[in-house]
Amino acid sequence: MQATELVLLDIHQPPAPPLWPLAPGWWLIGAGLVAVMASLWWLAARRRRRARAIAHLFDTAIEQAGSPAAQVAAMSELLRRAARRHHPQADRLQDTAWLRLLDGDTATPQFSGTDAGRLLLEGPFRNDIDAAAVEQLRVLARQRFVALMGAAKRPPDRATPSPGAVNAAVLAADKPQDIPA
Repeated sequence: MQATELVLLDIHQPPAPPLWPLAPGWWLIGAGLVAVMASLWWLAARRRRRARAIAHLFDTAIEQAGSPAAQVAAMSELLRRAARRHHPQADRLQDTAWLRLLDGDTATPQFSGTDAGRLLLEGPFRNDIDAAAVEQLRVLARQRFVALMGAAKRPPDRATPSPGAVNAAVLAADKPQDIPA
């Protein structure tokens, strides 16, 4: 046989890689996505459980208070405790400053300038309180309490004076000063 008569066969292409089973890299990517999804679900469930527990704490404290005036006092105490998590001086605020803090960043004030806010300020000291007004305040106070307790705690500001410094400033302001004649 001569070289000119030699018949060569074509080059055969290898078969295309199959889609299944997947390459190990795809398995790692899939496992990572499942882990991320499971973590997000767990965090959301944890946040929901925490919000339910905080709401239950609020409801239990209010139910234990006997009279409507005691319920309003309990709401005020719980709101002040929750507000101190974000604003260390919140328990020292009074009147409209306290109500503005409770309003937060909302566009429409829920506490300042409303009957609910006035009831929160004056309710613990009144004997004749309307049960419907207390229930309306309870709904607003519960929402704000859950929002204050559920939000992440804000780190203390360096500009916020310590309670000792505030007390010293208040005492210094209360002293009568000698006025030269």
